[in-house]
Amino acid sequence: MSTLHTVNKSPFATQALLSCLNHCKDGDAVLMIEDGVYGGVSGTGMASMVEDKMKSVTLYVLSPDLSARGIDAARLIDGIQGTDYAGFVELVAKHDRTQNWL
Repeated sequence: MSTLHTVNKSPFATQALLSCLNHCKDGDAVLMIEDGVYGGVSGTGMASMVEDKMKSVTLYVLSPDLSARGIDAARLIDGIQGTDYAGFVELVAKHDRTQNWL
């Protein structure tokens, strides 16, 4: 049973992404939305932890939220996938459950 985890808070304002990554199981997915997309940017203090978790978990950012914050997709950590709203729906349908990290 896989879980889709969604994180909507900046990792520089709360511990939501850190807690999420610590609780993810192999085969889960993490979708960073709203200010959570900052967790996918390379060269930050969170980047090495995110990169390490990518060995067992698939990570995504919601592309419209990335664009709304003026972040170029080229600044994302290698391996993080962008998705649109339709892709968000597909991720929810693909996983057995969804866990929101607030």
